[in-house]
Amino acid sequence: MAQSRTSPPKEKCCDFSKDLPDTIQKQLDKQGGMEGLLERIPDPSVIHASSRLHQALADPIRLTVMYSLLSQPLCVCVIKDVVKIADSKLSYHLSILKEQDFISGEQQGNWIIYRITDRGRQALMCTERMGK
Repeated sequence: MAQSRTSPPKEKCCDFSKDLPDTIQKQLDKQGGMEGLLERIPDPSVIHASSRLHQALADPIRLTVMYSLLSQPLCVCVIKDVVKIADSKLSYHLSILKEQDFISGEQQGNWIIYRITDRGRQALMCTERMGK
């Protein structure tokens, strides 16, 4: 459910309402007008978090990393060989995936072993369903 924001002033925010199609105006009025519409929009912090999540999934390199980790946990050298990018670029992509809790990394001796998380698996399932 959307989180409520501070209510806008009671005055009309614009003059377009007199020119709206009748069906739109009736539905808008039925839902509480502009104030009701704005109350159904998530809080900006929720929108920002959702945007970051979608940005993380929007990059083919990051999706390739995630699909690679579906098979098994991998070290950076194997992931690098799969995506064929420089260490610094891979580090950047891994940090974005970790920030969104799509992958995790665990130190094992001199190696960091990366695994896909449950959240990462769920995200890939969602992208697959949406891509069909």
